[in-house]
Amino acid sequence: MAIGKYFTVMVATAIKFFNGPIAGLLLELTWWETAVCTILGMMLTVISVLVIGTSVRSLIQKYRKTPAKLFSRRTRFAVRLWKRVGIWGISCFTPLFFTPIGGTLLALSFRVPVLRILITMSIFAVFWGITLTYALFQLSTLQTLLLHK
Repeated sequence: MAIGKYFTVMVATAIKFFNGPIAGLLLELTWWETAVCTILGMMLTVISVLVIGTSVRSLIQKYRKTPAKLFSRRTRFAVRLWKRVGIWGISCFTPLFFTPIGGTLLALSFRVPVLRILITMSIFAVFWGITLTYALFQLSTLQTLLLHK
């Protein structure tokens, strides 16, 4: 059943973006079916994290007894990245280096408006979804290796 294959690609994308095109290739979907499922998987993850993340953030702030640690290795990295690239860079790098969950949480941590996160993430989900899926499906050597044909 194709719906099960589509769902598998979307879940694989939620874990790590590049897993979606690989799953679509292994499940023998067409490249455009894989690209659409990859894009939908990322955007459903982004929307879920936005809904859950804002609620969890307000809940944590409400019950937190001690203030959050201001200077840690992770916060320094995040601030440096934010200063260099902003929301557009974070959205661009999310499919490549972060997970859809991680990139969305990073954008939320800098209090970027939800609509702006949705717009920028969707632009780069479409761009990278089509680009990476098409490139992977065109690599016939890799296709033969993965599918053992």
